[in-house]
Amino acid sequence: MNEIEEVKIENLIYEVRGKQVMLDSDLARLYECKNGTKEINQAVRNNPLKFPERFAFRITEDEYLSLKSKNLTSNLKGGSRKGHTVFTEEGVAMLATILKSKVATIVSIKIMDTFVAMRKFINENKDIFRKINNIEIKMLEYDENFEKIFNALDPKKIEKQKIFFNGEIYDAYSLIIELIKDAIKRIIIIDNYIDKSILDMLVYKKENVEVIIVTSKDYLTKLDIDKFNKQYPNLKVKYSNIFHDRFMIIDDTLYHVGASLKDLGKKCFAIGKIEDKEYLKKIVEVVK
Repeated sequence: MNEIEEVKIENLIYEVRGKQVMLDSDLARLYECKNGTKEINQAVRNNPLKFPERFAFRITEDEYLSLKSKNLTSNLKGGSRKGHTVFTEEGVAMLATILKSKVATIVSIKIMDTFVAMRKFINENKDIFRKINNIEIKMLEYDENFEKIFNALDPKKIEKQKIFFNGEIYDAYSLIIELIKDAIKRIIIIDNYIDKSILDMLVYKKENVEVIIVTSKDYLTKLDIDKFNKQYPNLKVKYSNIFHDRFMIIDDTLYHVGASLKDLGKKCFAIGKIEDKEYLKKIVEVVK
């Protein structure tokens, strides 16, 4: 009887599939079964008519691990490699009549008292539990809203419009680097004044990301391009004067850039995300 004196029975009652139950391993210890859960489950197998599913049923390993992890106050440990049987209040009472031991009888009475006390407690405080449940639902809603806010504040995720003022060179440079790092499959830069400083930014791209630069000036030499491709392949440079404004395409997202990338932060300018996918499609068609 030392076991039951040391452990609070309410800590051994779990909720599985909407029912309050006890584990075969916990009952085996409380009933001081010499053969452990084998004796408990043998009693069930020998008396199938006395243990309908509302009295006892098998649970999965995932269910077992889940309910044990939720009740860390339990001092009882142990399990079965072949699975686990759980007993409802009626199942526990029936089990005690089959085991027919003094310990089983005494323990069974204490367990019944605990089930009754817990049921009474839940009934008397059902309004409080209902309020707690409503609070939990509200907290989930708040968590979702907070997640949206945190995502919006994530410095790695560019806002729809970002304005940089004169002298904010590093901030502007850092944002472009983050965009380049985020690219998964392609980067398209359209800027009439591309120079080697842009290649220095592009070294931060992922290895297999394709890069296309469209520019009208030959600030980039063939030697610069060849050397870059030897270490960071997949760079193509196209010369064209059909674009006036500057754009960046990161995967399937189009950005309008108000200043040449080589002059970031030297004057007040803005970077804006263009949501309309038709514009993205048309620019890509022109570039290709």
